[in-house]
Amino acid sequence: MGGCVSTNSRSFGGKRTRKTFSDQVTAFQHSSSAPNRIFANGKSRSSCIYTQQGRKGINQDAMIVWEDFMADDVTFCGVFDGHGPHGHLVARKVRDTLPVKLFSYLDSYESKKNRSATCICGNVDSGLDGGDGEEEKPELLWREAFLKSYKAMDKELKSHPNLDCFCSGSTAVTIVKQGSNLFVGSIGDSRAIMASKDINDSLVAVQLTIDLKPDLPREAERIKKCRGRVFALQDEPEVHRVWLPFDDAPGLAMARAFGDFCLKEYGVISIPEVSHRILTERDQFIVLASDGIWDVLSNEQVIEIVSSAPTRASAARLLVDSAAREWKSKYPTSKMDDCAVVCLFLDGKMDSESDNEEHGFSSTLQSNAGESDDGQNPEPYLQRNATVRSSEEHSGGLIREQNDIVLETKGETSLGVSEDQNWSGLEGVTRVNSLVQLPRFSEEQPRT
Repeated sequence: MGGCVSTNSRSFGGKRTRKTFSDQVTAFQHSSSAPNRIFANGKSRSSCIYTQQGRKGINQDAMIVWEDFMADDVTFCGVFDGHGPHGHLVARKVRDTLPVKLFSYLDSYESKKNRSATCICGNVDSGLDGGDGEEEKPELLWREAFLKSYKAMDKELKSHPNLDCFCSGSTAVTIVKQGSNLFVGSIGDSRAIMASKDINDSLVAVQLTIDLKPDLPREAERIKKCRGRVFALQDEPEVHRVWLPFDDAPGLAMARAFGDFCLKEYGVISIPEVSHRILTERDQFIVLASDGIWDVLSNEQVIEIVSSAPTRASAARLLVDSAAREWKSKYPTSKMDDCAVVCLFLDGKMDSESDNEEHGFSSTLQSNAGESDDGQNPEPYLQRNATVRSSEEHSGGLIREQNDIVLETKGETSLGVSEDQNWSGLEGVTRVNSLVQLPRFSEEQPRT
């Protein structure tokens, strides 16, 4: 059974490498050793990634680039920002498991719809309908794959025997580049943007995702209908949070997330916003990052920093270094947040080895030594992380500058809820911490 999920056979650049879905799914269960997968500081054939711990405790950000994800011309990228006492474990679990679930859904689809070993979406000869008029369009198939995978991921977290996600969770911003098709799925306030050339050949920032925060009108409406409360504290009036109906906790600063099961009955969901667009020659690179970047840098600044990097391999690290300087300059009394960045260059090219060595970058990929992906062997300490504040620790509110945003609709099909896309709140004001405090009962009652 073929591993092609292309809109046509040309999108894979000619002859395809045939691997059975079952073989690949089995291999993905041991994803730490999967080929063409990086999740620590380094670079791949077409990307570079970099993360740096902030000053709030253990680094709760995670990231991944997976080339040849399902076929030769398919790349999966993701950034995950954890929060709460076990947020770092949640983010890593999602990083390692979500791509497998996405792949497994397409495995199941192919088993049901395509037992004759043809591509899921047909080829240039048979067309999108595979000859029977019943095949789904690729954007609809991918939308369903994202929705089902995110749902399955959250379900697994809820039932995980060794990972407490009751008051811990993670954002997710994920993309799949398949030839000229780009599919995007996201929850929370991690963001994806793209650098594209305008008619004057100047780079412009195109925001690919919406910061799904509680003050977004449709998000607030859903939460309130489920008896959750949305309001901002007096000392940080620009940061709206989600609260339990009976307790001023946990104060989650996002409307959608994996985990955070204390709020799942009160309007917080893990359903992703999904979109599809066709890439053109004017599209240059994509940046995925956690809010440690967006809190201090605008979309345009990020594009400028990445495009001016001395080497492509250094772009992600240069962006994190720039954000660190901005944190110190703009908010000297605040603790810098963790930062994680993925830069994917759409022409598929990176620097030569000599360029990397000259600028001190190695192509050798690192492993995340000592990390626990399933909670069975956690770090030596699980002390209270600064992403959860007690009521006595509310710092003076710092008014952040809103990031500039360019929302482009030409050539893009939004598969999520499209309303409110011009609302200024989408620009994503920063927050001091993802959570304010744990519910009073969170440590008293065991949960499954």
